[in-house]
Amino acid sequence: MSFFGGSRNGGGLNNERIEAAMHEMEMITDVFNRMVSSCHAKCVNTRYADAELSKGESVCVDRCIGKYFEANKLVGETLNSTAQAAGGGGMGSSPMGM
Repeated sequence: MSFFGGSRNGGGLNNERIEAAMHEMEMITDVFNRMVSSCHAKCVNTRYADAELSKGESVCVDRCIGKYFEANKLVGETLNSTAQAAGGGGMGSSPMGM
């Protein structure tokens, strides 16, 4: 059986699983793009003097990404516990599916 629900012997693909996988990929891509944009604006000087990040910029980006993932995790846990309390079951551990 393949990831998308069909068999390897020529069976059809499960369209619902393909749609879910594509939707999840779009969500992950959106979160990644927002994280890059936010951390770049916060940490990287717009006057590019060097081809590489400075030590300070690099540390800032590392911390920014760590905080972004931590916040994403907390939001996901809160949404998950709220959904479980409402009787809807869990959706995963975070909005990114991580």
